[in-house]
Amino acid sequence: MPHPKIAAAATPAELGYSMPAEWERHAATWLAWPHHEADWPGKMEAVRWVYGEMVRKISPGELVRILVRHPTEQKFATDCLKRAGCDLKRVEFVKHPTNRGWIRDCGPIFVRHERAASVPLADQNKGRKSVLPAGCRQHVKVETAIVHFHFNAWAKHDDWQKDRQVPELAARRLRKQLFRAEFDGRPFVIEGGGIEVNGRGTLLTTEECYLHPKIQVRNPGLTRAQYDETFRNYLGAKNVLWLRKGPAGDDTHGHIDDICRFVNRKMLVLIREKNKRDVNYRPLAENWERIRDLRLEDGSKPEVVPLPMPAPLCFDGRRLPASYANFYISNACVIVPTFNDPNDRVALGILSELFKDRPVVGIHAVDLVLGSGSLHCLTQQQPA
Repeated sequence: MPHPKIAAAATPAELGYSMPAEWERHAATWLAWPHHEADWPGKMEAVRWVYGEMVRKISPGELVRILVRHPTEQKFATDCLKRAGCDLKRVEFVKHPTNRGWIRDCGPIFVRHERAASVPLADQNKGRKSVLPAGCRQHVKVETAIVHFHFNAWAKHDDWQKDRQVPELAARRLRKQLFRAEFDGRPFVIEGGGIEVNGRGTLLTTEECYLHPKIQVRNPGLTRAQYDETFRNYLGAKNVLWLRKGPAGDDTHGHIDDICRFVNRKMLVLIREKNKRDVNYRPLAENWERIRDLRLEDGSKPEVVPLPMPAPLCFDGRRLPASYANFYISNACVIVPTFNDPNDRVALGILSELFKDRPVVGIHAVDLVLGSGSLHCLTQQQPA
């Protein structure tokens, strides 16, 4: 397989690239078949069933690319998906070793460039006036590329070397240009779950995840302004909004995809805890206080819709980061984690009202969140 085309010194933004919103059209969704037993002790069979449900719901609208470590694992995954009723014609297996395979964080993050181009017209414009050369018409040429953000297992684990290679694999397989994210000559480390964009230049993240000076430090010494600059250079983010922190139990230390999500370019859902005795009440209330002052890239104030939290979900005395905000927007539907909780119905109702162009579907995630992640953490979109 040919090596990926490594981009020259110019950044993606300088070449006109930016990260599109998740609700925009996908060419594919990437997953990695689950195998890391320590993430889901005693629950691997249940987790594989969740994967089957995810593929079954996503694949009618787009190709699903699944990383597998070897042919034996591919055969096993094929059998599982077949039993789950998935259309295997809509699934493509990609052989590549992984450490854990939370593809949102270690996988390829795509940027897109749209530019006008002219193509010949058979009728030579039929005499109509045009600013284009005679016999040409204008269309939009779309190119996508991949940014490599040098995954390091959330600055928490030592085994990340295989996962870090996934963006390079994707660039080779898809023959895409690969940009290596850097700041001041050093690798710049973020995860896909730590950023949220509206596709128009605004990016959301949290101080807990990327600005904490001691815990899970991805880029030692980098300031908020330097993060903003690097987000602009590699993702085209003209406007970066920083919330405070996320819910208890999140081993990524504050990923935004458990907290606040865009549902369209001007509207957000933000999780809210109503129980004042809950450990999440104060930090989530701080996010609500902060978001009142935040503005989008055009200076307008975003509309913010509250999304409830499920009741505390614990395993072996440990609080799990169960959040309805960890939904994934595919072409065919929006899949939302559910937790056998009365607020499941409330959250699904809210999101169904906000996503009018595709159905909203709940997927049972009590076993899944034992791994400290959910549906959005396991998926990565490849834009069309």
